[in-house]
Amino acid sequence: MAAQTQRAVLAGGCFWGMQDLIRKLPGVTETRVGYTGGDVPNATYRNHGTHAEAIEIHFDPALTDYRAILEFFFQIHDPSTRNRQGNDIGLSYRSAIYYVDDEQKRIAEDTIADVDASGLWPGKVVTEVEPVGPFWEAEPEHQDYLERYPDGYTCHFPRPGWRLPTRAES
Repeated sequence: MAAQTQRAVLAGGCFWGMQDLIRKLPGVTETRVGYTGGDVPNATYRNHGTHAEAIEIHFDPALTDYRAILEFFFQIHDPSTRNRQGNDIGLSYRSAIYYVDDEQKRIAEDTIADVDASGLWPGKVVTEVEPVGPFWEAEPEHQDYLERYPDGYTCHFPRPGWRLPTRAES
């Protein structure tokens, strides 16, 4: 019998780099890139309106948890830049967490408070926290892009020694 998985949907700039790093996390069972959080049904690369480039993640909660995935998400992209990651500028490249239930929303808000309190980034977190909506899978050429083109473009990098502390209760 297959283990029950949970779903996370995150946006943090170009989806290629996020997928390449997040898929390698222990407990992540499946990823796909696509578009969410916007206004165009059946979004595509050429027509995605106000959607963000995002990654849908399925993970085994016996091996990892939502908080660990969010901590890694905040390590590999700059959540203090609005609508931008690296050279990618625009609404498509915003930082966002699309929660699937109230527990994910609570964990997202708590993690953001820890990131803000940590001072690890130069500014306050601008990551949107919104309920998940339709996720439009990106075209096949965008799936697993950096596996097929290992020297391809990315603006996502694990930061050595980066560890998110839990803020002190006041």
